[in-house]
Amino acid sequence: MAGPVWAQSPAESALNAVQNLEVARVSLESADGRSNRIAALTQTVQAYEDGLAALRDGLRRAAIRQRTLETDLETRSDEIAHLLGVLQTMGRTPTPILLLHPNGPTGTARSGMILADVTPALQDKVTTLRTQLDEVAVLRGLQSDALSILENGLAGAQTARTALSAAIAERTDLPRRFSDDPTQTAILLASSETLQAFANGLTDTPTGDGPDASTIKGTVPLPVSGRVIRSFSEPDAAGISRPGVLIATPPRALVTTPVSATIRYAGPLLDYGNVVILEPAANVLWVFAGLDQVFGEVGQIVPDRAPIGLMGGIVTDAQGILTESVQGSAGELTETLYLEVRDRQSAIDPAQWFIFQ
Repeated sequence: MAGPVWAQSPAESALNAVQNLEVARVSLESADGRSNRIAALTQTVQAYEDGLAALRDGLRRAAIRQRTLETDLETRSDEIAHLLGVLQTMGRTPTPILLLHPNGPTGTARSGMILADVTPALQDKVTTLRTQLDEVAVLRGLQSDALSILENGLAGAQTARTALSAAIAERTDLPRRFSDDPTQTAILLASSETLQAFANGLTDTPTGDGPDASTIKGTVPLPVSGRVIRSFSEPDAAGISRPGVLIATPPRALVTTPVSATIRYAGPLLDYGNVVILEPAANVLWVFAGLDQVFGEVGQIVPDRAPIGLMGGIVTDAQGILTESVQGSAGELTETLYLEVRDRQSAIDPAQWFIFQ
């Protein structure tokens, strides 16, 4: 990347995103040859997600910029036509004749001085006009090429997700902190009417020593690409509050564990949909709820940045993304992941562990 997105022009931002998608494509092709295929595919999926998100933003900004330039050029059409007429007249007139004045040497000198003053300003207008026209051409070309780029990127992302799911299903290399007892879990599920009761039951179940992420408490990144839309215990539109935060994510977004942790539960839970509960430190549980697909087995110790699930939703097709971009809409954060942090028997503000940007 040549610099932060906010410092780049819309065209530069979109073109950099295209380059990132190409890097992701190459990464996908080489993933099979990597010793740690799951890690390689995880990076590939995230690269596709980042590239597609950046491309959507770049296309949206490019569409807005293109409309602004075209509107400006349209409103200045008379001025531009007059400027072109002057330039054509000057171009057809020989320079000596152009400088001669019928009032003789004094008039010629004065006209030369006036022309010397006017020419730089005229040149500045020509340069500005040429720059705007060139930028419009680049933006139009970007829009025309975007459909195939988006189609390839979306297809590559789906291929990478499918390959990642298959690789995780075949995984046998993760250490186990303890063996899962399906009967005990079933009894706990049947007797728990709330998430709090289920989490308390897990906390009360001894499992021995495990990972300890307490040293990085307060600096942990979010497990998914998205934006926090409801803070800790903030009531929703119906006035219902939950002791966690809600993160808006793109459809089919990959959810990973930010640190090494033990999987305490993975599967459907009450009305929360599919849930993954991780234990990053003694007596601390992270609850991730609302996933469409979960990865891993209870008792496994997963390394940091390991995939633990995928969000649901339907990915907008390439033509739909282009339409949204033209309309100036971002529109990709359609799914929600619920994140709750529990310390012993109490829910605490996830901001004590995670960084919310």
